[in-house]
Amino acid sequence: MNNQMELEDFINYVNSGKAVTAGSEIHQYMCMLSQEALRLTAEMNSSYHSREEIREIFMKLTGKPVDVSFGIFPPFYTDCGKNITIGKNVFINSGCRFQDQGGITIDDGALIGHNVVLATINHELHPQNRGDIYTKPIHIGKNVWIGANAVILPGVTVGDGAVVAAGAVAAEDVPENTVVGGIPAKTIKTIYSAIEKGRRNPIEKGL
Repeated sequence: MNNQMELEDFINYVNSGKAVTAGSEIHQYMCMLSQEALRLTAEMNSSYHSREEIREIFMKLTGKPVDVSFGIFPPFYTDCGKNITIGKNVFINSGCRFQDQGGITIDDGALIGHNVVLATINHELHPQNRGDIYTKPIHIGKNVWIGANAVILPGVTVGDGAVVAAGAVAAEDVPENTVVGGIPAKTIKTIYSAIEKGRRNPIEKGL
């Protein structure tokens, strides 16, 4: 079996949501991918690269084409990389950490702030099996803005046009065109109603 087929088998398995048992063949393959990701992120983060060079490294990291409109400011960290899918006009600011074994999809126009964590892995609660892993995908919708130091937890979908405030921890789905904040993140306001309110009261500050 060639490496590409092995990678496809791995992606299909983790996308199914089945448990990854510690020490199993699929777990060992995950660890092998981690070493490749560590090598490529070290290359990206260790010295200056042009935007085009960074895009080339990111394509090696994900194993997928990345649009020329994509932008990222290193450092960037991931312990997998092969289950990241990036749309057009996406920007990722410095210090972000993607744990993408369960799948991370970022749609067109999304902005990811400094030091954001996207985590798709949970561990088994029973202490004797704590090394076992369960994955759930994260989906960041179109034109989403995730503020600095926010955390998006496994299985969360952030709807189109939403804003996740700085420092928030999103443990549940975020409705489209809403602003959420806090720990755990809760809806603060809806974006279009806030815009209309601001038009009626120009003195009020922004969103």
